[in-house]
Amino acid sequence: MSGTTDGRTVDVAVIGAGIVGLGIAWAAALSGRTVAVIDAAPARGATFAAAGMLAAVSELLFPEEDLLELTLTSAALYPSFVESLVVDAATVGYRETGTLVVGVDAADRHTLADLRGLQVAHGLNASPLLVREAREIEPLLSAHISAAYRVAQDHQVDPRLLAARLQSALAKLARRSGWVHQPAIRQNAVRLLHEKPSDSHSRVTGVALHDGSTVAANEVVVANGLAAGALGGLPGGLELPLRPVLGDILRLRIPSPLQPFLTETIRGLVRGNSVYLVPRSDGTLVLGATQREHGTDVAPIGGVYQLLRDAQALVPAIAELELLEVTTRARPGTPDNAPLLGRVSSGARGSDIPGLIIATGFFRHGVLLTPIAAQICVEMFDNPGDPRWHRFRPDRFSPHSLKEHTRA
Repeated sequence: MSGTTDGRTVDVAVIGAGIVGLGIAWAAALSGRTVAVIDAAPARGATFAAAGMLAAVSELLFPEEDLLELTLTSAALYPSFVESLVVDAATVGYRETGTLVVGVDAADRHTLADLRGLQVAHGLNASPLLVREAREIEPLLSAHISAAYRVAQDHQVDPRLLAARLQSALAKLARRSGWVHQPAIRQNAVRLLHEKPSDSHSRVTGVALHDGSTVAANEVVVANGLAAGALGGLPGGLELPLRPVLGDILRLRIPSPLQPFLTETIRGLVRGNSVYLVPRSDGTLVLGATQREHGTDVAPIGGVYQLLRDAQALVPAIAELELLEVTTRARPGTPDNAPLLGRVSSGARGSDIPGLIIATGFFRHGVLLTPIAAQICVEMFDNPGDPRWHRFRPDRFSPHSLKEHTRA
């Protein structure tokens, strides 16, 4: 590796300490590489608001079928991913209880039936239930729901607990392995460094930080969500069309007399509006599903009201819970709602730029896709990676990529 630095030298520098960046850093460290994770506010972005549903089946949508293989593969990796952290599953809130999908009125029933048809067409299992059967599983469900399905393979994890454990596990591994530096760098990246400073298509050799210091690295992974497109030193012509998709999350405390409130995640349609209720082992409940592409990072009163109203239509006793927190965060969306994941072409040279991987644009699926994103990145350190995932290349929206696709 060429170039000098007044900072540290590592095998892998990961820009961004959300759940995806931390997962990639952990997998890289387990592969025997030294790692730096660069972020001024680790796990305080979209990860902080995420509900943690691992819902490859129940989140399958008609326009996003190309994502299914990726989401199913990642969901299957979750048990071993959690096991690699050498903790009990409960420590990170990993629960293999299933998901109940329910609807309120006749239109909701028809929509859910259509979605189940899509799931069945892809070989997935969403078992129809009588309302009575659904209420035997969750006695607090409203007697007035019109449809119910159970998806046994859609599980959950607590993103805040998982992010905290990833950070502590990285620090512990660094100490045990005798790394010169701890992995966490609590500041933001400013730009990528290149082997040839005047050529943004030359090998990436490290990262310049906000305080003027640098980190030299054999591989740099850009995993800082919406901020990725503003990073200096990105290859010329690369377009990362990220858009902020805001979501509001409520956290509620369940009074002792009502515990256990729910045992499974509830995903519902209430007169066409989506809502989910995710029970946590600590006696709290996560409530969400708003989605908007305009506004600020402060939850509008109308959105909070809608969530509570729709949740109460599914589980009337929600009115007895205590409001702990209202959180709004923006998730990084892309034009096709699929991640930007992989290496970047040098354009006319016809090869990929060494030393650079992009991992952003995970939209609703950041928590679910963390294990597969980590696996893909580590594989690409040594080889071109699995061709199944090349369709998620981060340069697929860039002009040179479009031209090459047209010629092909």
